Amino acid sequence: MEHLLNPRVKNIEISGIRRFSNLVRQYPGAISFTIGQPDFPTPEHVRAAGIRAIEENRSKYTHNAGLLELRRAASDFVANRYGLEYNPEDEIITTIGASEAIDIAFRTILTEGAEVILPGPVYPGYEAVARLCGAKVLFADTTKSGFKLTAQLLKPYITPRTRCIVLPYPSNPTGCVLTKEELDGIAELLRDKDIFVVADEIYSELLFDGQHQSIAAYPWMREKTIVINGLSKSHSMTGWRIGFTFAPREITRHMLKVHQYNVTCAASVAQYAALEALNCGQDDAGPMRDEYKWRRDYVYQRLTAMGMDVIKPEGAFYIFPSIQKFGLSSFDFATRLLKEGGVAVVPGDAFSRFGEGYIRISYACSRQELKEGCDRMEAFLQTLTAHSHR
Repeated sequence: MEHLLNPRVKNIEISGIRRFSNLVRQYPGAISFTIGQPDFPTPEHVRAAGIRAIEENRSKYTHNAGLLELRRAASDFVANRYGLEYNPEDEIITTIGASEAIDIAFRTILTEGAEVILPGPVYPGYEAVARLCGAKVLFADTTKSGFKLTAQLLKPYITPRTRCIVLPYPSNPTGCVLTKEELDGIAELLRDKDIFVVADEIYSELLFDGQHQSIAAYPWMREKTIVINGLSKSHSMTGWRIGFTFAPREITRHMLKVHQYNVTCAASVAQYAALEALNCGQDDAGPMRDEYKWRRDYVYQRLTAMGMDVIKPEGAFYIFPSIQKFGLSSFDFATRLLKEGGVAVVPGDAFSRFGEGYIRISYACSRQELKEGCDRMEAFLQTLTAHSHR
């Protein structure tokens, strides 16, 4: 019966990130730098709120858009942090993680043949969902611009069919962040254009220097921007699956229909935990961010000492070194590093063809694992170099 299945589903691949993280299980003792998941526990007070919600039997459906008090807390959080004003009554939806937020945003704004512009390399989830919607995906090559989608780079890709531009910063897989000037340029370029922006800001609390800035803060950009955020990375709540969309009411009311028929509502118990996180844990990300910054500096220093070409990340918990000088494809390099070196990384081509020649390392793991993994990588690179000199 497979021949009768939706060809769009058949034509998308399982994420290369997951493929490699699953492969690691076949190599007991390997150090895994694959999955982008905080290695910290969910804060104790947040876990306690989840337990309390279970004990108090708060396990009924909530409003489709989520608990109003949670949406109020989310509204206050983005207002205080990023200067974004959204009405909790009709401009915020609580989603099942940022992934579902991406899904309902794309399914609401994309039509057959509409064009979506993504910076390449980029997290693979956007392309897959856009293609399921029948949209055409265009990648802007950011490998020569420090992995940043600038106005100058973006401009040639805009056509009358452009429906949406994705701004995923801080970036997965590169950890890069747009400066205020770069954001100004994009906002100015799009000022008079009827093009949606999906701003995926899930790593907004993991910025090492300065404060995160959102394109939705520009008055003329608010009406065309859907901001996506959530608690997975900021509060180490990946498995709780709580995300949010922030968008003008005329967009939100249509996204809510997709969300309603898709999932009804986010899990009630997780929503009560999220309420605690936003009300009483506004600064929970601080200690994690400080530790990621230490790890970023350590890994960057180790990689550069190994002779690898790499841009220093400014946020998230990823680093994206080039492996082009070793003469192997990303897949071959990552496969050999796992089999011969005992370290698992994600091949760069998992993040579009513009990631070919790179690997992604997630440093969301202990200092001990980082040191051991870097030692193994260094030993592996020495064997590669020795072979190439023979």
